[in-house]
Amino acid sequence: MYLQLLPQPLGQGQDHHNHSLTSGAISAIKSTSSSHTAPLSTRAPDKLNRCTSPSADSNGQCATDKFATGLVQNKEWAAKYPELFPSLAFGQQPEILWIGCSDSRCPETAILGLKPGDVFVHRNIANIIHYSDLNAACVIEYAVSHLKVKHIVLCGHTACGGVSAALGNKKLGILDAWLMPLRRLRQQHLGLLQGLEHQEAIVKLSELNILEGVARLKENSVVLNAIEERGLQVHGLIYDVASGLLRELEGGESHEVIKARLTAFKTQD
Repeated sequence: MYLQLLPQPLGQGQDHHNHSLTSGAISAIKSTSSSHTAPLSTRAPDKLNRCTSPSADSNGQCATDKFATGLVQNKEWAAKYPELFPSLAFGQQPEILWIGCSDSRCPETAILGLKPGDVFVHRNIANIIHYSDLNAACVIEYAVSHLKVKHIVLCGHTACGGVSAALGNKKLGILDAWLMPLRRLRQQHLGLLQGLEHQEAIVKLSELNILEGVARLKENSVVLNAIEERGLQVHGLIYDVASGLLRELEGGESHEVIKARLTAFKTQD
């Protein structure tokens, strides 16, 4: 059973168009009367870009400090969308729920060439769909039932560290429990995977994991109802980190087969 997240009530003057929108208000960083620190927006960029690493130069500059660089570049990035951000303060209307890997090389909005507000996102190690994952279940129900997304995308990628780890037998602590579905898939397709080079095996197990995850998503009652009632689409994609290209996977169980399995056993009234 999945948790139900309720949208916030409509405020005064808010029209029906925003009824299903969640609150996305952007908070401004302001100084308080008790603080002597200048607001972030008025601090000199050179102070933001200082670091204390051994590689810093005499002026405290550190070319490899991505966090400091990101803070400086944030103002330039925000300035590219002068009309977008004020509108996002009133809510969100994403059409896509993206479930992907936590890997830093797979930024969904950038990959799709979209903007903030276009994609509702959930990511985890190796983009695994666990039946018992309460976090993912909440995200899925909220996106499908309240945001009314039109597409669910489950996306894996090549050169995935989680998939590579699942192909081995090294003890990984808490990750062992998380990767168990992948290791079950590895065992089910052992003959196929053993005949492949390691990188090819990573891609193949990634594809199997995506197709398995798509089937599990379609077994979710909220997703199943949305497929039948309003044509929600569920996609399995794999992202090639070496080319930046997405590929949609074919195959897997059809909606009809999954529905038949779910309704095969009926209890008496």
